[in-house]
Amino acid sequence: MQFELWIAQKESGPAPADPTIPLIFNGRAAGIQLACTLLVMRIQPNSQFAGEPMAAGSAPTAIELSEASVTFGRGARAVPALSTTTLRIADDEFVALVGPSGCGKSTILRLVSGLARPTTGVVIVGGREVAARAMRVGMAFQNPTMLPWMTIEKNIMLPLKIVEPFRSQFRRLRKTEFRDKANALLEQVGLKGFGGRYPWQLSGGMLQRANLCRALIHEPRMLLLDEPFGALDQFTREELWGILQALWMTHKPTVLLVTHDLREAGFLASRICVMSARPGRILDDSRVDFARPRTVAMTFEPDFVALNQKLRAFIVDARTAAREGA
Repeated sequence: MQFELWIAQKESGPAPADPTIPLIFNGRAAGIQLACTLLVMRIQPNSQFAGEPMAAGSAPTAIELSEASVTFGRGARAVPALSTTTLRIADDEFVALVGPSGCGKSTILRLVSGLARPTTGVVIVGGREVAARAMRVGMAFQNPTMLPWMTIEKNIMLPLKIVEPFRSQFRRLRKTEFRDKANALLEQVGLKGFGGRYPWQLSGGMLQRANLCRALIHEPRMLLLDEPFGALDQFTREELWGILQALWMTHKPTVLLVTHDLREAGFLASRICVMSARPGRILDDSRVDFARPRTVAMTFEPDFVALNQKLRAFIVDARTAAREGA
């Protein structure tokens, strides 16, 4: 657990006097990813980069990678993970990253969250270099990482104990307004009445719904999703696509989704970026203009199938080129 503690001290300064923090770091393995998520919500390095001014009349930019690349290790052991990449995502956009395994999709997610830093270039979030100021970020992983000794309601409210302005109000509002806020989200995802249950009493699909609630409860400006439905069966995945779409249409955070499922990307995203094999680079950036709300039935219509085939062709060509170049 020393690595997580190092991140806390390096990126955020001394941990606050909050009993939740040592509980997470010294707790069970299920809390490790959640600890990283909560750290993302608190990261506040002191860079002063202000970013470039936006052109008049253009949509505000939520995320910008400017000539960013990532290499892990040094010298003979250096592994290039992400080639020089430039990407802009506007406020309220829903962007999906697809591509072969190991192409750098999750690396981009880590760059945006502040959990990794670019080797070259800069990453700008909310008009400043990444994490130059506090920013509310929600994250959801493939594993829901609920703390098993807490009820679902308390798991969902956990970010409110960490993130200002909610943290300073938590003791006063945890049994009234904040509890109502958690249960309202649970009702939106079809889990009304399950707030008092424990994680081990819920199915995988139900846990992932609760995971989305926890990612949204602190009203994040940005939602980062790393294969959130990858471990679920097809029918449950499709049901959760509809729930996530409804949540996005209601709350309108900027969303960056990493997925291997091309139908999932087409169903949810307003833009899809296809990445090459490692070291990753963006091969194609396509808008998805299907009307919302989208339905599962739409994913079998000719235009949607044509989009999937186009995306698949890019990925197949990228993998072939990588094998031939090896």
